[in-house]
Amino acid sequence: MYDLIVVGAGPAGLTAAVYARRAGKSVMVIEKSSFGGQMTFSPKIENYPGFPEISGNELADRMVSQALGLGAEIDLAEVSAVRRTAHGFAVTADGRDLEAASVIIAAGAEHRRLGLEGEDDLIGKGISFCAVCDGAFYAGKRVAVIGGGNSAIVEASLLAEICRDVTLIQNLPSLTGEKSSAEALLSRPNVGVYYSSVVAGYRSKDGQLTGIRIRNVDTGEEKDLDFDGVFVAIGLSPASAPFRSAAALDANGYVIADETCRTGTPGLFVAGDCRTKAVRQISTAAADGATAALAACAYIDSL
Repeated sequence: MYDLIVVGAGPAGLTAAVYARRAGKSVMVIEKSSFGGQMTFSPKIENYPGFPEISGNELADRMVSQALGLGAEIDLAEVSAVRRTAHGFAVTADGRDLEAASVIIAAGAEHRRLGLEGEDDLIGKGISFCAVCDGAFYAGKRVAVIGGGNSAIVEASLLAEICRDVTLIQNLPSLTGEKSSAEALLSRPNVGVYYSSVVAGYRSKDGQLTGIRIRNVDTGEEKDLDFDGVFVAIGLSPASAPFRSAAALDANGYVIADETCRTGTPGLFVAGDCRTKAVRQISTAAADGATAALAACAYIDSL
């Protein structure tokens, strides 16, 4: 039986493991796919303290090495359920149960994708999901923002400050985000919109995005557009399904917790992009990991 099981090996989960191990707790980190989470899709990170420039993969490798060096165990497996037991929690991973006194959910959230051919290969090579993270790479260039809700409006507003042209591709006849924000965005001279249009395909050359093909949903007409970058802003999908029976989720599927990272279940904590929060960045995920780990250690010590 472990003192702590951390579900997810992104920046939140790995930071939690570091803090818990430094507090002398036995820690198992369970990750279903790749260490580092969403940050591994960023070829260059320039807003993480201490590193003027670092790739997402390198930062992930450093975090994993630090956690392992401190004695954390890491298991590649997919968690399907977390449940309360008489002695703490049972975490079901790939059909077997692991037990712990406390659990930190740090499963993250995934950016929704269009699911088009070649999309995965172009992520980090012209396709991005975060203007705060990657917008500076497109200063003075032409970009497209896919979506028309609040997240797309926020992304487009940030990009409009630095990019030559910003074009939104919206599948509906109007933007669906907050009216005042949409009006402010559309008042900018370098912002345009293709309404009632969807992305029919990506265009690329030598492995680098060069543009997109859009299709009007009313007429079926298709058109090729040249862009230096495309920001997909159609929302996030929190990886919270395995925890529905253990923690309360909001209407969008995020685990409900405040800045203390405590859920409504004693001994169960949540950190990073899968919890209810306003800002989702690598640095805020790491902060959550530290907060959740310290809270979990205090809980374990109280038992």
